[in-house]
Amino acid sequence: MHTHIEERIKFGKKFIGIPYERGAATPMKGENPQSFDCSSFMQFLFRYSGIEIPRSSILQAKDPAGHEVMESDIQPGDLVFMRSDQGYYDDESFDGRKLYIGHVGMYCGDGTILHSKKSLGGVVLQKLSELQQNPNYRTQIIKRFL
Repeated sequence: MHTHIEERIKFGKKFIGIPYERGAATPMKGENPQSFDCSSFMQFLFRYSGIEIPRSSILQAKDPAGHEVMESDIQPGDLVFMRSDQGYYDDESFDGRKLYIGHVGMYCGDGTILHSKKSLGGVVLQKLSELQQNPNYRTQIIKRFL
């Protein structure tokens, strides 16, 4: 695993317990966050590493800077996009595939995902298999940003 990815994961784990707020603003590098939604948390973690990604989960999934990887090739640092309880889709951006995107988290290895989820109170490290027991949280697409 690349050092910058290890650092991003370690940095992200410091925010476990930060509350969820839908539409939370993404703090600038060096600012202390008060809350996150799923996509502002990912944007914040990537900004920490010097990588700018879009603000919303659908725009992050569509961002050409990330390339799609198969679930069998998932690595720590990859972003996992799911439908959620309120999914959105844009079939023109995914080669005609209708992908419902409404949630995102970062894969941390050992089957875990770091994400911010309202029903869990905010930022948590969770087994991906546990999250995906809810059919709305099955993986839609995985993207790798280097």
